[in-house]
Amino acid sequence: MDALVGRDTELARLRTLVEAATSGTGAAILIEGEPGIGKSALARAATDFATGRGCLVLWAAADELGQALPLRPLLDAFQHLTTPRLAAVRRLLRGEFTGDLDPVAAASEHVLTLVAELCDTTTVVLVVDDLQWADQATIRVWERLARAAERTALLTIGAARPTPVRSELSAIRRVLGESAVLRLDALPDEAVTDLLAGLAGGQPGTSMLRIAADAAGNPLYLTELMDALIRAGSLRVRAGEIEVENGPVPRSLLAAIADRLDFLPRDVRSVLQAAALLGLEVLVADLAIVRNCRVPDLVQSIEQARIAGVLREHDRKLSFRHPLIHAALYDEISFAVRAAWHRDAARALAGAGAPVHRVAGQLRLAGAAPGAGALDDLLLDWLAGAAGTLVAQVPTTAIELLREACHRSSTTMRRVWFAAKLAEALYRSGDPAEAERIAERAMVSVSDPDLLVELHWTIYQSRALVGRSNASLESLRLAMGVPGVSPRQRARLLVITARAHRDLGNVTRARKLAVEALTTAEKVDDTWALAWSLHVMIVVSTMQGNVEAALPLFDRALDVVAEDPSLIDLNLLLQINKAVALGDLDRYDEAVDTAMAVRQLADRTGSVPRLAQAHSALGQLMFHAGRWDDAQREVGVLPDESKDPGATCCDRGVAAVIAFHRDDAASARRHLGKAESSAEHLGNRVVSSLTVARSLDREVVDDLSGALAVLTARLAGTEELDEVEGLLPEAARLAERTGATTVLVEVAARAAELAGRGQVPHRLGSAAYCRGLVDRSPALLLVAADRFVGAGRPLAAAKALEEAALLTADQGDRAAARAAFTRADEIYERLGAAWDVARLRAELRRYGIRRGPRNRHRQAAAGWASLTASEARVARLVADGLANREIAERLVLSVRTVESHVSHILAKLGMRSRVDIVRGGGDGQAGSREDPA
Repeated sequence: MDALVGRDTELARLRTLVEAATSGTGAAILIEGEPGIGKSALARAATDFATGRGCLVLWAAADELGQALPLRPLLDAFQHLTTPRLAAVRRLLRGEFTGDLDPVAAASEHVLTLVAELCDTTTVVLVVDDLQWADQATIRVWERLARAAERTALLTIGAARPTPVRSELSAIRRVLGESAVLRLDALPDEAVTDLLAGLAGGQPGTSMLRIAADAAGNPLYLTELMDALIRAGSLRVRAGEIEVENGPVPRSLLAAIADRLDFLPRDVRSVLQAAALLGLEVLVADLAIVRNCRVPDLVQSIEQARIAGVLREHDRKLSFRHPLIHAALYDEISFAVRAAWHRDAARALAGAGAPVHRVAGQLRLAGAAPGAGALDDLLLDWLAGAAGTLVAQVPTTAIELLREACHRSSTTMRRVWFAAKLAEALYRSGDPAEAERIAERAMVSVSDPDLLVELHWTIYQSRALVGRSNASLESLRLAMGVPGVSPRQRARLLVITARAHRDLGNVTRARKLAVEALTTAEKVDDTWALAWSLHVMIVVSTMQGNVEAALPLFDRALDVVAEDPSLIDLNLLLQINKAVALGDLDRYDEAVDTAMAVRQLADRTGSVPRLAQAHSALGQLMFHAGRWDDAQREVGVLPDESKDPGATCCDRGVAAVIAFHRDDAASARRHLGKAESSAEHLGNRVVSSLTVARSLDREVVDDLSGALAVLTARLAGTEELDEVEGLLPEAARLAERTGATTVLVEVAARAAELAGRGQVPHRLGSAAYCRGLVDRSPALLLVAADRFVGAGRPLAAAKALEEAALLTADQGDRAAARAAFTRADEIYERLGAAWDVARLRAELRRYGIRRGPRNRHRQAAAGWASLTASEARVARLVADGLANREIAERLVLSVRTVESHVSHILAKLGMRSRVDIVRGGGDGQAGSREDPA
């Protein structure tokens, strides 16, 4: 406890946070200070207290040598846990995945969920020491845990030096605020005296205090200085005080460390330098490999280093007692020798079959020496086997190694293979232009059909990412015309071509190519091409408005992918699209059940892009069904960086439309602004919700002509009927209001055409609505309202009723106008559509029509009565003592969605933790609402 002298206030604060976390109110705190100031000691004291309180303590330590390895500190902290989710994280980071998902992002989501699951059963204290050296993924996870800590039984502690300055840590400081940053300064004079007294075994005298002043109040500095003085025999007791009288007196911490190491024999020091090469923490087996000796040969040196206080045992590893000791040893190795030694260490570890991340760490550091880092045959062989994992885990490190591998490969076949992996790594690292260039150059020499498809796939993805899918069409056409192209290769190239046409909105062409790919794939029994061609055909059918025709294709495609575990990503995508298709057919119960099931599956498999799309699909379904609070929650669960551009635009569009209707234009415009960068990547694709939101942006400022122009611009020249059908009623209404008769008639004709393709309630409603506006027929508008009610689309029904009320009032039938007005007003109120309520009442007030007595009370804005049906259900289960994971399983939700519900419940109830909900439930409040089930 000597290192904690003078830190009583800080330790008391951490203990208070531990106590709060055990009561369900977590927190996040960042401990900052220079090396040796006592950050780790303070955190250790807090975790000791937490262990005594029954908490689960997880300790992660980052180091400078491991910065390139994503989530490595957290994986080390979790190493004693045995859960399927942790196993999934390791598989993702080894590159064992399919599809387009980012394995590091997916692994990060799993880590977040793992911590949430642990917090459901116990209080967790997570420490990340030396956060300034952590990889970006670890820092992002720590930040997201910090944001959510207050709502869980989690105390997350970070310890960091103020330098090096990193933008990620600056962002964390802004998130936490000054109150949650605990800065450790130099010890005050009285604390220095107390620390010296404890170390020396007596009251320090004048000479000792004078020398100690050079330590500037740094506890480690002081401790090392006193150790050096004691070993040198420089202390004497005089007049009851301990003074420094003779022997060498180290004047700095580095000198003190050097003095300690000088006592060690040469062979021990050599072993320690090899250990320093491997990092702050070292496996004895790795040290033996690097030293080219047996483990027993190291025992004596390790024991001497341990007795000298240089090494210690920690979690079945050896670790340096302090990072500065490691730094002193590492810096003694000259730069050129250090780089070459790292390369030799990588060779030795690779030859011994060490895990990829440990070999890669040595190679990354070896690359700093020009000329010394040439990959030899052994390392080239190793890289050929490890490339997939490296590209998945650390694409930036993979890029460096794969570039050298391309240069060093002795055969064209191997060079092209490495180039294909390099292109993939560049794409994943966010450099699509360079990925495209490398892949195109590799294509000149490629001979392997599968590798050719892989290169085209990478090129297509790189171009699609920046809205250039059209640039892939010519190269794909030429590839299919090359002599000797096999049917299997052709089928796959056709699939990629069809997807590119689909991206561009050329749905007729996309369908033709997909059918051809399907026919070819069936002949050669290629499951991959068969499944993906069916997927393109499904998407095209829905884009053309032929949703019912797509349903049999869904069943067939799902049967195909179910037999091939490598197509799990496509399996998820198909189920998501099926949920959307069922919603397009107004089969909402089936659609929601399907979307919820795939959301859970995506969460379990770690597919973040598919999880985002599942949430997005549910958000659309909830919006149309009038469950706007649930819709907002679904589209806002995951950050934009977890989504593809289409999902981001759809989600931001849904959120903006709801905000405009709820008279919150400022929030709506923020959503529109955040969608802009994603919208640039969509080419000609139409996203209905985003287009409607942009139209509303003009309408709320009374620019009706501008609002109509936004819609008509997207209606012109597109084959995407599934997206534009949602624009037709809005365009018809605005055309009628602005006197654009030609537009109104054209829109009505398109709505009638869609309605004629099947008896889908909302399409029949749209046709009746548009025709009713053309003919100025209240009867048709009322029919449209009934169709929309039958379809389960309340907003559309309310708009039809509003138009019917205005027409009947204009025709002098006040009774019919009042009846339609009252029904519309009730729906708008139920949705919380304040902007629509105000407009409707102002319009009908001109005819002397006002709302009569209400049939129900408006939902409260706060308190138990303000909870939505879904929130009330979750609140009751929380009150029953169920953990988030148990609630998720019972309600068929993802854990993240339950967390979001709990967050909204706490805000509406004005409570700080789920413990308060339990108490409220115990008083009977949580069960006061009618069971929505």
